[in-house]
Amino acid sequence: MNEEMPDEFWQGVEQFNAGQYYICHDTLEALWIEATEPEKTFYQGILQIAVALYHLSNHNLRGAVILLGEGSNRLRRYPSEYGGIDVDELLSQSAALLKALQQTELEKIAALNLGQDEALPLPRIINVNHEIK
Repeated sequence: MNEEMPDEFWQGVEQFNAGQYYICHDTLEALWIEATEPEKTFYQGILQIAVALYHLSNHNLRGAVILLGEGSNRLRRYPSEYGGIDVDELLSQSAALLKALQQTELEKIAALNLGQDEALPLPRIINVNHEIK
């Protein structure tokens, strides 16, 4: 894709990586509503992963697992580098988190300090252009 992603997209990426998942959802949802394909599904995939992480922060394991899976399924149709981000790495990190969630008891997840605990690594979005946006 040669077209540059809008500034709001990069704002959403920064919010995602800062753990501000609810705000990220709002930022990307505004883009998603106005978007056309192929960006519409791309935004939706990232949105769903952000909402999964928001659910996880509220100890809603079922919601986190469902949305991690749905978001990842939407992103799988995109090339490894799309929209200026490393899609493969986001998918890999999301799959690792999903596997960890499926193998961890709910009580143990509730006790984890999300984002601080290495036992449950949270996905981050990598800018393949390595530019500060």
